[in-house]
Amino acid sequence: MFFLVLGFLVLVAGFAINTPAIAFSHYSRPTKVVGVILIVLGFVTSSIRQIDAGQVGVTSIFGNVSDRPLSAGLNFVNPLANVTEFDIKTQNYTMSASHDEGQKAGDDAIRVLTADGLEVVIDLTVLYRVVSADAPKIYSEIGTDYMDKIVRPITRTRIRDNAVYYDAIALYSTRRDEFQTRIYKTIEADFRKRGLLLEQLLIRNIDLPASVKKTIESKINAEQDAQKMQFVLQKEKQEAERKRVEAQGIADYQKILSTGLSDKQLQYEQIKAQRELAASPNAKIVIMGSRGNVPMILSDK
Repeated sequence: MFFLVLGFLVLVAGFAINTPAIAFSHYSRPTKVVGVILIVLGFVTSSIRQIDAGQVGVTSIFGNVSDRPLSAGLNFVNPLANVTEFDIKTQNYTMSASHDEGQKAGDDAIRVLTADGLEVVIDLTVLYRVVSADAPKIYSEIGTDYMDKIVRPITRTRIRDNAVYYDAIALYSTRRDEFQTRIYKTIEADFRKRGLLLEQLLIRNIDLPASVKKTIESKINAEQDAQKMQFVLQKEKQEAERKRVEAQGIADYQKILSTGLSDKQLQYEQIKAQRELAASPNAKIVIMGSRGNVPMILSDK
């Protein structure tokens, strides 16, 4: 555009000095040629617009916005058109209680009231992107500051609207995934109507009141104690069962010994022991008792 305007000025100056009464009127023709060259150069440079990767361009002429977005690369446009670029890569918007994590300075966490009337503080990150085909619609209806006009207020409002269906403890533990899925669906529908695509919704932290935290900790400790006692009782039952089986085995063994061994069996075992003793290379002394008694065996050691 600069060369285009400069070319028109030089061309006008060339016609202005084309008067014989002016001493340097002979420069009129070269001045006109330079003006024409500058106009052509300005027209060419203004007609070619480069859009970087991950961007999309929206053209507007005197307030009229084109419905056709400009894709990445070189594009030919009207030299008088204004081109506004939109980032179509994944963007994130974080609302956190930490002072250096979110887009806003200071504590920017979302404070909501739950079904039991308690205040819960939620840290959240929204991952989204601009739909390239809807960039002209965003430019004409919202503008380039869609983050502050759409992303932030819709997210905070929908989270507050849905938190009232959950108790604080359920929101923190058992129904957290359900809550995240529910707010994702509502926010995703609102974003889609305005040309934005919600990719992911991340609940980073849910901070409960101190009284609720204490109640949860007491409940967890009680459950752990109950599980520990159950384990001890189970162990004691297993030990008692083991002793019962052991006692029953001893009783059965004694019963077998008292009723099952005959004299002939004892004589047979005696003969086996004497054979093994005779086969042993060690010196030994065998004292034979009276008939029917078991011999006494004395080693030399």
